[in-house]
Formats: sequence, structure tokens, C-alpha cells
Amino acid sequence: MTEELYGMYTAILTEELVPAMGCTEPIALAYAAARAREVLGAEPDRILARCSGNMIKNVRCVQIPHSGGMTGIEAAVCLGAFGGDADRRMEVLESVTGPDRQQAADFIAAGHCTVEFLDSEIPLHFIVALSRGEDTVEVEVRYAHTNIVSILKNGQSVFSGGEGQPGQAVQTDRSKLTIDAIKEYADTVPLETIRPIFERQIRCNMDIAYEGMSGNYGVGIGRMLRAAYPDSTFSRMRAYAAAASEARMAGCDMPVIINSGSGNQGIASSVPVIVYARENFLPAERLYRALAFSGLLTVHQKEYIGKLSAFCGAVSASCAAGAAITYLDGGTLDQIKATIDNTLANIPGIICDGAKASCAAKIAASLDAAMLAHHLAMAGRSYGAHNGILREDADETISCVGRIGKEGMRETDREIIRLMLQ
Repeated sequence: MTEELYGMYTAILTEELVPAMGCTEPIALAYAAARAREVLGAEPDRILARCSGNMIKNVRCVQIPHSGGMTGIEAAVCLGAFGGDADRRMEVLESVTGPDRQQAADFIAAGHCTVEFLDSEIPLHFIVALSRGEDTVEVEVRYAHTNIVSILKNGQSVFSGGEGQPGQAVQTDRSKLTIDAIKEYADTVPLETIRPIFERQIRCNMDIAYEGMSGNYGVGIGRMLRAAYPDSTFSRMRAYAAAASEARMAGCDMPVIINSGSGNQGIASSVPVIVYARENFLPAERLYRALAFSGLLTVHQKEYIGKLSAFCGAVSASCAAGAAITYLDGGTLDQIKATIDNTLANIPGIICDGAKASCAAKIAASLDAAMLAHHLAMAGRSYGAHNGILREDADETISCVGRIGKEGMRETDREIIRLMLQ
């Protein structure tokens, strides 16, 4: 690898593995509302949120952290407007207080917050408008959760960002990611470069996993997985990953280190790898390198699919976790690629019907497929090229799955949204 590629891969990890509190779609709305409040310079008397179908799909069912159990787009934007701290970005609601929650609830009850469908071809797209008297501020976000592309005050531009490609103004080029180079990076990157990134990821994502296992969230899937299946490293991997997701979906106010804009993907790509390494008493160095591999492989897959689609991101992240476990076990590059192909031959698409408690079950199911793929690969068994959508090389397979998720499932996405909005 060149020094330039080393720098790019490190920058991608730094950009993607950031803390977020709660499901990222309502938090993105709260962030935009908090930023609009700053520009407006006063408390709003009217709020309008115009959201793409995928935004609506991913906000409607999850509890918002620091909200006292509130859900929905209205709650997200009102909490951001009345109590959010935009400088905290994806932890914008950490500063919300009891009076802020009451003010948001009263504002919604009075009918001052309106939500409209935004007919957009961009899955992650929304506009939040805050008004006070004759003044109105509009904040528009496209492609990525905090990627503000414009701010208008009374129709006049006060900020214009990167229109066009996703995160064009701020993100490092992801097109240089390949499985071969990701492995070389993981093998050789100096530990001091990645240790701070993954120490934080391990701490945050395992803390919420422990909370999910011990707390009262959703249907208690983590404890059910431990009770229903024989005790093993694998059952603990699934249980802790699912429990972390379930706590997050139920409004737990503990931060998660996300991946590709998703806390569930951040959890699924890291928690199983961490649990596996700990259960097998592997040194921290190997764990950090495996997490670097898993994190970058998740980004590689999601770059083809996009931040939001009808394709469940748990598949991509779990596939990366399975490949990282093959990496931890000393698997060859061919065995790592076989793990990827075996996973995607099995589950080349679970539908995403929004962020909600059952995302935890999808993580558990996807990890089951990924670990089967891992065991097959380590035994020298894999599905060959042209078995369904599989190609000669795993990178090509990833691009094919991405095309299905981004283009092929577009009408599926529309139908899911129509059904949910009924």
C-alpha cells in the first residue's frame, strides 16, 4: 500500500466510526433542527419537516434517547429545536432536559409541528424549517446524516455545501477500498494509529451490549438467545450484539460507535468480533486489527448500497464480522473472500422495513449466516463463481449485491414505505 492509501483508509475509519446517541435518523433530524434554531436566533413558533420515504420509515418506530419515551419525526425535530446542542452533532440530544421535553410535547400537542412527505430520489433527504413570526430558516440534508447542503434564512442562502455526490464536501474517497488492500492495511497499520479509534469502539459498543443484556428493552432478545440455545462463544456473540441493538432501538441514552451512518451496523460489525476475541483470549493487537478489517469491509459494502435502502444493513455488517473472524483465526485471503461469498450466497438481501426493535433479530439471523460461512471457508468449502449472483472475485460479488440493494430494490423500498404509511 502507498502512504496515500494508508492515510485514506485511516481517514475513512475516523469519519465513519463516530459516536451517536440513539437511532441515527431521528438524531439527524434533531441535529438539523438544532442548527436551524441557531441561525433563527429564537425559539420557533412553527416547525415543518419534509422527509423522504426512507427517513419516515426509519424514524416512526424507534424511541428517541433523552425523550422520556417519545417517538416520531415531530418529537425528533422539536427536541432538537428546544433542547439540542448542534455542536454535539450525532449526540445532539445529550443536553435535553425535563423542561425541554415538556416544551416539545406541548408544541406538538398544540399542532405547531407539521410533517410532509418529500418526494425525492435520494433515500436520505430531508428539509427542516423553523419559523418565528416573519422569519424562517430552512436546513436541507442530503445523502449523509449530518451532510447539510444548504441553509436558507428568509429565502437567502447563508450556507451552501457539497451538492451532488454523497458527502462530497467532507468525505474521503471510498472507491479505493478493496478486500486485498483492506487486509494489507489491517495487517500492517501501526497500532498507535488505530488504537484510540478501537478502544473507544470497544468501550461504547460493549457498554450498551451489557446494558441491553441486563436492562428491560424490547422483547429481551439477548437473554432469550442465551436461554434458548446451548452456551457457546457463538451464542454469546449473537446475544450481546442483538441486545445492544435492542437497547439502542428502545431509546437507551448510551452512545454507540456507528458505521456508515448506522448504529446497528456499528454494533453488528464490532460486538461479535470483540466477544469472539475475548472468549478465545486473543491479544488486543489482533482484535484492533480485526476491527479495522471489519469496519472497512462494512464501509466497502455500504458504499455500493448507500446509507439507506430496502437492503438491511445488518447483512453487510454481519458479513464483515464473519470475515473478520476468519481473519482472527488466521484464515488466508482466499478463505476471507470465501467467507464473504458464502454469506452473500446465503442471504443476499433481508428487507429493511425501518428501524425498530426487531432489527436486533435481523442481526442475530445475519450473524448465524456469517458464522456458517466462516466455518465453511475454514474447512476449505465455498460456493463457486456464478452460483446465483456470485462472481469470480468477492469484490465483484459485493458490487453486485450493492446494485441489487441500491437499484434493484428501489420499487421494493417504495412498496414497503407505502405499506408502512397506511
